[in-house]
Amino acid sequence: MRARTPTSSSSPSRTRRTASTAPAPRRRTDDLRSDDPRARPNARPAATTPHHATKQTRRSEDADMRSPIRLAAASLVAVSALAAGTLAATAQGWPQKPIRMIVPIAAGSVTDVILRAAANELQPKLGQPIIIENKGGAAGILGATACAQSAPDAHTFCAVYHNTMSYNPLLFAKLPYNPDDIAPVGRLFFLIEGVFVSSDLGVATVAELKDKIQARPAALNYATLGEGSLPDLFLRWMNNQWNAKVQGIPYKGGGPAAQALMANEAQITRFGVGNFLAALQSGKVKALAVSSTTRSPLLPDVPTAAEAGIGGYPGIGWWGLGAPKGTPPEAIERLAAAFKTLFEEPKFKAFLDQQAVMSAPTGPKDFVAFLAEDRKAAELLIRIADTKPAEYKGD
Repeated sequence: MRARTPTSSSSPSRTRRTASTAPAPRRRTDDLRSDDPRARPNARPAATTPHHATKQTRRSEDADMRSPIRLAAASLVAVSALAAGTLAATAQGWPQKPIRMIVPIAAGSVTDVILRAAANELQPKLGQPIIIENKGGAAGILGATACAQSAPDAHTFCAVYHNTMSYNPLLFAKLPYNPDDIAPVGRLFFLIEGVFVSSDLGVATVAELKDKIQARPAALNYATLGEGSLPDLFLRWMNNQWNAKVQGIPYKGGGPAAQALMANEAQITRFGVGNFLAALQSGKVKALAVSSTTRSPLLPDVPTAAEAGIGGYPGIGWWGLGAPKGTPPEAIERLAAAFKTLFEEPKFKAFLDQQAVMSAPTGPKDFVAFLAEDRKAAELLIRIADTKPAEYKGD
């Protein structure tokens, strides 16, 4: 189910040793302490009065009191110097090691395919590899949690999407992560989604699907990405609109969901079209509608959602990049610029078209503004789907 990817010091200085003069022979008195009476034969012995003892004690106590302060001050200076050094190194030589990219969806899904292709394209330009680490499942919660809890080391980033940043906080009363702990890096693309059915179901239009569901309200299965995912919200909307009880089955990505429909393990779903191209070619899956306002060049015979009679569903999927809160801004800006440049290149955009996604890259500032609007759209969809917040209980 994988898509095709696009083709495509100075040496340290030496310190000279300076010859030292041989020490002069010591006199006998040098072996004696300066306060030793034998070193000063004509001097009187040092006083040992109570006043002298008190003075020495105060000096010792003052030194003891000052030592923690000096230690704390020295530690603060050291930490400040280390932070300054890290920022300077980030500004001058980022990246300094491989970049870890947490992807909250299964390997083989369209987003995974796109990010791996981007990683291959960017490695020569960045001088370091981007290592994809898949943490799929639970509507992106597992991957988002891993991202939010990672150290902001300037070399850890993550893929984020509509669920992790907009829907999950509204759908779950208790999340193991806070979206505010993920710094926005940039939006990458919008998904063109489709309504798909197993060919074994024997329907060719949305109207026929509605009739089939209403005739057997609880007999069919629907593939989701877990509770609260965009596929799951469409299921809830569909059940509410059609007075049905189709059952949701969670999968870790679009690839596994497509396999489920091919095997008739699930009969219906709504996912990104790119996940289902091979399944459609196999003849085991049919597309009933696409979410775009115009028909997809990849599926010219498939009607839009509005043409199919389900244009009232407002949800739209997107993907972007994030980083653990506290990641140096220089690293965020540089990675965002690298991805934005790549996603604007004609050759890579042509590759994205073949994955049924719309290239829409932004920098951090525009991504922040987009997220504010996307949260409003999520609130609207959740009201339409008549969905109440639930406690997240783990995958």
